[in-house]
Amino acid sequence: MTDSKFNEFVEIVKRLRVECPWDKVQTNDSIKAATLEEAYEVVDAIDEKNFDELKKELGDLLLHVVFHSIIAEGENKFNIDEVIESIKEKLIRRHPHVFGNVEVNDAEDVKRNWEAIKLNEGRESVLDGVPELMPALHKAYRLQEKASKVGFDWKKKEDVWKKVIEEIEEMHKSEREETKEDLENEVGDVFFAMTNYVRFLGINPENALRLTNNKFVKRFQYIEKKIKESGRQIHQSDLEEMDKYWEESKRNL
Repeated sequence: MTDSKFNEFVEIVKRLRVECPWDKVQTNDSIKAATLEEAYEVVDAIDEKNFDELKKELGDLLLHVVFHSIIAEGENKFNIDEVIESIKEKLIRRHPHVFGNVEVNDAEDVKRNWEAIKLNEGRESVLDGVPELMPALHKAYRLQEKASKVGFDWKKKEDVWKKVIEEIEEMHKSEREETKEDLENEVGDVFFAMTNYVRFLGINPENALRLTNNKFVKRFQYIEKKIKESGRQIHQSDLEEMDKYWEESKRNL
């Protein structure tokens, strides 16, 4: 994108902020949920490998970046130029192996340096910066990943799996003997341990579960479609019939 095209785009958003009744009353707070939704739609397009849709969704996300900045500019907080300058400085500062004389061997060295630089920037904890509202499964993954970068990690994958089994056994014990609150804690420990194990496998658990959710939706909708073709609704079926179509969907989808 040329500077002129970007500047033209910014001017369009600024005009909307002044002349559109809806745009002029928005705040950073009022559009934050929509910003999150746009980010999820970008991820959906990536999962579907739909690059036409990805192009459109990235445009929507760019609109939110610019719109948030214009709202802030109107409140004398910052402007889009400062946003760009800030990220430019951060990229240069956090990539001394590109813009400086630091040597790295691989991507893992880059990630370790990244965390060390962030601590030097004033963060008090390696775990700072993980958003509170991040989905819990992905947050667990990011916390574990950050701790790992400073050496707080298991040495062998097999030991991580033993921890998963240990947590599952503790959950079953809690199911029999403890309160619901205790059980909830034990269930959380199982998810956390399993997240750690799949991290050792090189899998992002949030991505994996999202793909499985999408697969479940497609297969269940196949069941609904087959039952509807017989002139009935899903609640008029039974488990045996639904299982038959479920297995059929696995072969056909």
